[in-house]
Formats: sequence, C-alpha cells, structure tokens
Amino acid sequence: MEETNGTPLAEDHFGEDPCDFFDDGAIKIRVTDTDGKEHVLPAVDGWRVMEVIRDWGLPIKAECGGSCACGTCHVYVDDKWMDKLPPATDEEMDQLDLIFGVQENSRLACQILTAADIDGLEIRLAPGSEVD
Repeated sequence: MEETNGTPLAEDHFGEDPCDFFDDGAIKIRVTDTDGKEHVLPAVDGWRVMEVIRDWGLPIKAECGGSCACGTCHVYVDDKWMDKLPPATDEEMDQLDLIFGVQENSRLACQILTAADIDGLEIRLAPGSEVD
C-alpha cells in the first residue's frame, strides 16, 4: 500500500470510519415508545437523552430544545435505573409539577446526560411527549 507523507492511504482503513461514534462500543439507550415498541438507540457520551431520541427519529415533542422549559420530553425511567441517575434539579421538578401523568419515576429526557455508567438505560416515553 502506498503512503503519502508517511500516512497510509485510506484503503488501509476500509470499513473504519474515524467519525463513527456508533460502533459496538457506543452507549445504548433502550426507549419504549407510546405504542409499546422498544428501540435500542446508540448514543454519544454527554448528549442529552432527549437529543438522542429526537435525532434517531422517535416521536418526541421536545419543544424547548433541551432548556428545561416545557416538559414535552417527559419520560418514565425504569425503576432499576432511578438510583443510577443524578437527582432531578429544582428546575426540572418545577416543570414536572406542570404536566400530567407524573409518576415517581418521571424525568425530563433533556435533563439526563448520556454516560458510560448509564449504558443500557431503559425509559418509556410518557403520554403527552409524542408529536401531535
């Protein structure tokens, strides 16, 4: 294989994409939509769970874009994951107070950041979070 200035040509790395964050080592989030279908979504470390759900094309309103100002990314976190997440902030709790269907395991997906320690996080989209 030829080299250019000491760097192997692209053919040496065929099939590898250095910008592909969604390889086998990616963080995965398990999302159950409002129809009961489960989706396994690869995620980049540090992204908001709401962004992951939206960017993979699942129907989530997320009207405020992640600023914790609307409550339209309401999700239910599987009980086994609740203690693994940082606690909700006062701002998030204030938004949850304004929406219906809130449960003990309710969170706003815009306030949960992806990280290796929550790989496999299981959530369910709450009623009212779906796109009209």
